[in-house]
Amino acid sequence: MNSIIKLKNVSKFYYRKGMIATGFSRVNLEFNIGEFVAITGESGSGKSTLLNVISGLDTYEEGEMYINGEETSHYVEKDFEDYRRKYIGNIFQNFNLVNSYTVYQNIELVLLLNGSKKKEIKKKVIDLIKKVDLYKFRNTKVSKLSGGQKQRVAIARALAKDTPIIIADEPTGNLDSASASSIIKLLSEIAKDKLVIIVTHNYEQVSEYVTRKIKMHDGKIMEDKKIKDVSSEVVSGEANYKNIRFFSKLRLGIRNTFNIVPKFLLILIVFMFVIWAIMSEYASFKDLEYSETVTGYNYIFNDTSDTRLVIKKNDKTSFTEEDYDKINKLNNIKKLVKNDISIDTQVGVFHKDTWLSLSLKSMDTFDGIVDEGRVPENEYEAVIEGDSDSWYLSEMKEEILDQEFEYYSYTDNAIDKVKFKIVGIKYKDGLWNQIVYTSDAIINKVNRYIVEENSSMKVLFGGHYYNFQVVPSKKVPKGSVYITEDLNYMCKNGNCKKYKPSLRVEVNSQYFNDSLNLKVTNVYNKKTFTKMTGYKDYNALNGAIFINYEQFNSLFTKGNYQSSVYVEDVKTIDETVSELKALDLDVLKMTDTLVKEKATAIIQIFRTLVTIFLVVVLFFISYFVIKIILKSRNVYYTTIRMLGGNLTVSKELLLIELLNVANIAYVSFMLILYLNYKKVIQNEILDTMIYYLDCKDYIIMYVIIILMAALISFRFAKKLFKKSVMVTLSEEV
Repeated sequence: MNSIIKLKNVSKFYYRKGMIATGFSRVNLEFNIGEFVAITGESGSGKSTLLNVISGLDTYEEGEMYINGEETSHYVEKDFEDYRRKYIGNIFQNFNLVNSYTVYQNIELVLLLNGSKKKEIKKKVIDLIKKVDLYKFRNTKVSKLSGGQKQRVAIARALAKDTPIIIADEPTGNLDSASASSIIKLLSEIAKDKLVIIVTHNYEQVSEYVTRKIKMHDGKIMEDKKIKDVSSEVVSGEANYKNIRFFSKLRLGIRNTFNIVPKFLLILIVFMFVIWAIMSEYASFKDLEYSETVTGYNYIFNDTSDTRLVIKKNDKTSFTEEDYDKINKLNNIKKLVKNDISIDTQVGVFHKDTWLSLSLKSMDTFDGIVDEGRVPENEYEAVIEGDSDSWYLSEMKEEILDQEFEYYSYTDNAIDKVKFKIVGIKYKDGLWNQIVYTSDAIINKVNRYIVEENSSMKVLFGGHYYNFQVVPSKKVPKGSVYITEDLNYMCKNGNCKKYKPSLRVEVNSQYFNDSLNLKVTNVYNKKTFTKMTGYKDYNALNGAIFINYEQFNSLFTKGNYQSSVYVEDVKTIDETVSELKALDLDVLKMTDTLVKEKATAIIQIFRTLVTIFLVVVLFFISYFVIKIILKSRNVYYTTIRMLGGNLTVSKELLLIELLNVANIAYVSFMLILYLNYKKVIQNEILDTMIYYLDCKDYIIMYVIIILMAALISFRFAKKLFKKSVMVTLSEEV
């Protein structure tokens, strides 16, 4: 008969505080299916240690242990896990049951870990409960059972594994004689087709049933005596072990979440505390940060009002009237500026010797009150706004008020001069530049020239690109271009007027590209220059090419690619941003563009670092608190390990448990926020959170809690599996 287990010169040593202690030394034993083996000996003789090594709960240092003829000295913990799954069913002196589970659930646990389906489990569990005579206690928590009843549950659980080997360590140690007798009798019946090995101090109690007796003393085998013959027809084999099913893990995880109420409440409080602390701290930070948003400056945007939003279309096309209609229908929109280029561009205007650098705004955004002069009455009148201490408004008031100013174009191509009269003055302290409020008609004309000034032009002529100056002229017909006679050499036979070659003018701006295909129909020289072009300064413009005035303007009037909206209530500006983004618009808040003063920036950086530090400290404190709480779960997860659950299963079960608590904490927090939003409860800190935190912040907080639950479950489970089962069970995690 082949041995299912064979030990050859196997020794076990313990290392404690620099001292080496012997568990047992040079043991040689063989065990077969059908045997009922009793191992006896005084306390400290090594019998329980031997049992732990045989069952794979502990390692050995010397010799070789064979399982069905296979060596195990090279086994790592994962190999012993597989061995325990397929071969070993343990019955412990202290039972190692899950006290918070019922009788049914304790036996069911083994089958769930074994990958059994739910519909297969119920009948098998009930049959096993009946076999150990505990049917009426099937829904009773094992913490309420007597010692004998608990041992019967442990036996039923071992039978549920259906492994070829049953290992029992002092199974009757805490039982009365009647209970002990029935337990031993039950084990003897099991031994007919399994190998049953028990450790006992009371051999007389089992002598009637055992087939073999082994006596140990001081870590050595003193006696190995065969009592009865064993049938040679019994075949050894391993249990058909499957991986636990996903829904079984889910069931156990949910069960473990609530089965110990104090543990659940403590972890829930910790998660709630983490969420509350981080969210309140972050909301307070954003509150302080927002209060500083209006104190910065910006070199690109002149108008940095916290009520302003700059918008562009995501597809890079120009706005249509339909787009503007949709925007105007949104809530919280006070003013829509269709073409906002002049708002952020410092334009130059002059009157005689008075020169002003300013930005333009629509009269629709003016509050209607002036400090000097009057309110404009037509589209060619304007109001200037600035600091009362500025040199322009304090020293040049008479040269500004009631005077007509002309826009100065840097392109020198402005045939139609843009003029307006300043009829009113508005003082606003702290305004670092001057603003002129005027009609949209004036602003649109200026914006046309600003687009031109910020665009580049090149000319394709004769197969080559040139940076010719392109000048509009009302004397040039559409489709034509006039060039200087100095360029005749580029035409056939030196005669551009006769052969009328093609020429293309190309324009490139920040938002669009355009071109005109034209024909050279005439050439100018010094004598014909003024008559042909309408300009007088030949020396300044010689070499330029002249095209039709309307076609020239068409190159720069392509619609509005950037606009601005001003909101009524800055407190709900984020909602307006979301609504604008829903219209497929790219939205920029002015408060996000401001540059802070160095002192403010340093304070903000310091505050950010402090906040990050507090969050990290809070995280680790909470992490260690939860770990302490989970120490009460040490026995449970070690029991899972003894029953065949591996590291992955333990991690996943604990992860599900902590994720359940984390989600409950998060949902509870969100419910409290909602009740505060609906004024069912009122809390100033909650009000701050609701105002400043957005969807992204809540998602980040949720991710933090989930990651925290995952980190704790993984690290906790990893520590459990770092050493052998018996070492882990005897130590604190």
